[in-house]
Amino acid sequence: MNFSNNLNRRNFLKSSTAGALGAATFSGNSLKAVPSGSIHHHAAKAKSVIFLHMVGAPSQVDLFDYKPMLKKYEGKSLPESVTKDQKFAFIESSATAYPSPWKFKQHGEAGTWVSDLLPHFSKIVDDVCVMRSMHTDEFNHGAGELFMHTGFGRLGRPSFGSWVNYALGSENPNLPPYVVLSSGTGTAAGDNLWRTGFIPGRFQGVKLRSGKSPVLYLKDPKGMSRHERKEMINTLVALNQLQYKQSLDKDIRTRNAQFDMAYRMQESVPEAMDVSKESSETLKMYGADPDKASFARNCVLARRLVERGVRYVQLFDGDWDHHGGIEKLLGEKCLQIDQPMSALVSDLKQRGLLDETLVIWGGEFGRTPMAQGIGGRDHHNSAFSMWMAGGGVKGGMTYGQTDDFGFAPVEDGMHVHDLHATALHLLGVDHERLTYRAQGRDYRLTDVHGKVAKKIIS
Repeated sequence: MNFSNNLNRRNFLKSSTAGALGAATFSGNSLKAVPSGSIHHHAAKAKSVIFLHMVGAPSQVDLFDYKPMLKKYEGKSLPESVTKDQKFAFIESSATAYPSPWKFKQHGEAGTWVSDLLPHFSKIVDDVCVMRSMHTDEFNHGAGELFMHTGFGRLGRPSFGSWVNYALGSENPNLPPYVVLSSGTGTAAGDNLWRTGFIPGRFQGVKLRSGKSPVLYLKDPKGMSRHERKEMINTLVALNQLQYKQSLDKDIRTRNAQFDMAYRMQESVPEAMDVSKESSETLKMYGADPDKASFARNCVLARRLVERGVRYVQLFDGDWDHHGGIEKLLGEKCLQIDQPMSALVSDLKQRGLLDETLVIWGGEFGRTPMAQGIGGRDHHNSAFSMWMAGGGVKGGMTYGQTDDFGFAPVEDGMHVHDLHATALHLLGVDHERLTYRAQGRDYRLTDVHGKVAKKIIS
């Protein structure tokens, strides 16, 4: 075959009006239209999502899953019937039981068990559904984070937020529909947790920094007016469009969309990120210093962003990987997050936003009910706890149960795929119908799995 002729045929297919089929063939993606507005498969209960991810994996048996049986087994191995054939990151299944150093009490009308590490959270339990039977496929951090946010334990899949952005679009054209905020030491999987994989790049998350410059290079250079900046962007867009007509490279359209968004963000982002405009009472409720980067400040920002129409806000808070010294370290972390995460739920409720905002809290997996060394817990993917509030979720309830040791679900097990399916359902999206065709097949956030946990939906 003549290579030159073949190349000319390819260029013809890409450049012709009817040649979109050829372009799709070479790119490996289908011609399925990318949503430009909103795709709802049924009536939505939630309009936006705030996902609070505690990076490193909080210990469920020290926070939400009360297991007095661990005290009876202290210093002893758990029954072999419980730990048989289980894999751990660092310890052996013969490691001894480690009862929680903290006390648990029942709170709210439903009598939800909560550790005394979370006194503020204990006051909002009637607005929250605690899910005690979570489980996942991964037990190492990078893969676990990817699984929690992309439904797959390896690189290359779109993030949960990107799927939501792809399906529902933006409510505010002047702000990114998908925003990422971070506190602590960061994540193991990095920015792969908010990328788009094979979905067009314009649906990826935008990470905003703390401080006076939330986005680098957002300000106009000295001596350049807003009109001049707009003219420059218009010229770049026109040149890119000419190149797109020749190559049909989808990244060119992504670049144009980013230029346009960046221009609008120059005015909208600084205003949205200006926490100093909050009342002193609000800042005190969150325990936030407007001039200091923190998880508390990010919680205030999350509320400000959804209030302004941002569809998906992702908060990462690092340093929850407690292989040792848990009595000190877990206490310190809870002191940092208990008040602000509880204030976020209360603040959304006071402002009439909780009904339409789905708040999700959790880590990439849990911790073992057995000890690692002295005062530590290993990674545990067989059972852990998360909670959700607002957005059509029933408050004042617990979903699922684990065995006497908090080791494995025994009732209403909830896989990460089920979490994704349920969250999408609350947003009005059928997880089985939200697909994107790539490399010859249709992909879903939930792959070929996932079921909606209907018991927790109001």
